[in-house]
Amino acid sequence: MYQPVKIAPSLLSADFMRLGEEVAMIEAAGAGFVHIDVMDGHFVPNLTMGVPLLKSLKPATSLVCDVHLMIDNPLDEIPWFIEAGADLVNVHAEVLDDDGLVRAVAMIHEAGKMAAVALKPKTPVSALAPVIDQLDMALVMSVEPGFSGQSYIAGSDRKVAEAVAMARAAGNERMLIQVDGGIGEATAPLVAAAGADVLVCGNAVFKAPDPAAALQAVQAAADVARLAALAGGEA
Repeated sequence: MYQPVKIAPSLLSADFMRLGEEVAMIEAAGAGFVHIDVMDGHFVPNLTMGVPLLKSLKPATSLVCDVHLMIDNPLDEIPWFIEAGADLVNVHAEVLDDDGLVRAVAMIHEAGKMAAVALKPKTPVSALAPVIDQLDMALVMSVEPGFSGQSYIAGSDRKVAEAVAMARAAGNERMLIQVDGGIGEATAPLVAAAGADVLVCGNAVFKAPDPAAALQAVQAAADVARLAALAGGEA
């Protein structure tokens, strides 16, 4: 059954002096997730949000708190973010071996939360293999992680399609595909047509003159493309 594409605005691009208002705005505008980028200054060359922010945010929103751990030691810190209120925890394939990925996903599921694995642009979809049948979501990075405002890497939609095919081959029909990086009204249709379910938007929403309208425009453009692709596939 078709489900509308969901938008996950990234707080990395929000106004931190007005964070409560920003989160209320995206929720009212129809966002499905709120994306929380956690960076450690090691895995990526930037430092951002952490446990205290998530702990304050969780009681203030009904949105899915989507925590993207861009850190070297997720197995140590997953429990911190679950306790702070994460609904979905996203770990990077690049920092864990096969056993580590299995342990991370099991840890998240044992806490009753959704588990996701993220892939940097040069990491093949095959890295998901050890856990593909267990994942709730896979995140395809369409920029190098670390900073907001980067341009979409052309061809990322092909990787989305590969992830969709891999999940179906594994019998995992529930797995969502999320895309993060350079997503706006022009690029959202590309990845949505390839099978993306959740789109992370930073500057395209929070830096727009009318952020709520921008969020809705991105979602509408993605939905049109997704529906057209589905209709074409059924023809």
